[in-house]
Amino acid sequence: MSQSVKTQGKLSSFFDVLMQSLKGHEVDLTSIDINRAIILLAIPMMLEMAMESVFALVDLYFVGHLKNSSHAIQTVGLTESVLTIIYSLAIGLSMAATAVVARRIGEKNPEAAGKAGMQTVVIAVIINLIISISGLFYAREILMLMGASAETADHGTTFVRIMMGGSIIIVLLFLINGIFRGAGNAAIAMRSLWIANIANIILCPIFINGFGPVPAFGLTGAAIATSIGRGLGVSYQIYHLFNGKNALKIKLGFLVPEWEQIKAIIKIAAPGVLQFVIASCSWVFLAQLVATTGGDHGSAGYQTALRLMMFFMLPAWGLSNAAATLVGQNLGAGHIDRAEKSVFQTMKYTIIFMAVVSVLFLTCGHLFAAFFTQDKLVIDVASKALRILSCGFIIYGMGMVLTSAFNGAGDTWTPTKINVFAFWIFQIPFAYFLAKYMEFGPTGVFIAIPTAEVGITIAAYILFKRGEWKKTLV
Repeated sequence: MSQSVKTQGKLSSFFDVLMQSLKGHEVDLTSIDINRAIILLAIPMMLEMAMESVFALVDLYFVGHLKNSSHAIQTVGLTESVLTIIYSLAIGLSMAATAVVARRIGEKNPEAAGKAGMQTVVIAVIINLIISISGLFYAREILMLMGASAETADHGTTFVRIMMGGSIIIVLLFLINGIFRGAGNAAIAMRSLWIANIANIILCPIFINGFGPVPAFGLTGAAIATSIGRGLGVSYQIYHLFNGKNALKIKLGFLVPEWEQIKAIIKIAAPGVLQFVIASCSWVFLAQLVATTGGDHGSAGYQTALRLMMFFMLPAWGLSNAAATLVGQNLGAGHIDRAEKSVFQTMKYTIIFMAVVSVLFLTCGHLFAAFFTQDKLVIDVASKALRILSCGFIIYGMGMVLTSAFNGAGDTWTPTKINVFAFWIFQIPFAYFLAKYMEFGPTGVFIAIPTAEVGITIAAYILFKRGEWKKTLV
């Protein structure tokens, strides 16, 4: 057989797998070729996470062209920093859902998988009520606490109220997608984000700038559009949960609280939530440190850089989520060696992706920043941040895969302990030292971020090779 025929055959096979991943056909991920399983999961997961990051970028683009754009950009960025705490709740619960659902699917018990998923939804709704009420009543105080000026806080209060008041939509979007990912149906999760983002892209200019009978809401319009878009995505998810056409067997009765099941899920979810709360609080502190040492322009530049970074990092996170599903399902099926092999194979793909992103940011960071704002001072800060942050991207990607593997196995305590040391004991004091005492200002914060990520990856690799995660019971 000629080389060209072999190449054509490989391309044909790849496109077959690509189309299968986008259509969402369910297969037994514990028995097919590992590379095929990774592609089937990773492509829709990467597209899903890319779509999640688009929310902030779309908001940032449209509000960046408003009058007093530095206040608007800062409000969006600082609100996103606060919302990361809500994302922590959503991600921690979705990790638990993915781990338990994946393990039950691996054990060939779809009804138990469906029940575990619904009990996680019950937990999310109860907890998020407190957060939503706090956001509604203390929106302005939250912005001031984050280091915003009084003028910025005045501009952004309504924006924060809408985003935090409707945060249950954010939690459900993450959580239900975690349930689908655990079941191996990442395509539904991907499509729900597509629907949400398309709606947001259409509605943002309408509500921000006004169109026909719709008045111009300015910055507030971005929050309205985002909430409606995410709400449509959640509606799509709920339809597919209950239509009976996928591996999960869901009944309304599964929403009745079962305290033993809830306790078991919380046992996994609590350290998972804490894991991301630790990281999120660190990001919140860093955002506040940049705002106080760099002023409004420094803060806006940093927030622009973070939004751009997350746009490219979230697809890598989606790729690492493939490792979580494969670890969970293979442990459930008793294929321990295959679970470990899946992690290192996923890591190879992640390294390639992050290397490409690093090159893009090192060479074109200023162009990306200029797309969102015309303010030269903001562009200068953002491009400098991107150059520094990109130095640690490859290591960061490796760490994400290892962390996802622990979480997919249900061992959520190991990455939580790593985060405590890396973020709170090292990153925060180091950033403060560089920014304040060494008078590096925002640059000191930028340097501290990739430095901490190197430590996380080294610690995660050592603990992963010890293999205690293989013994976790879910």
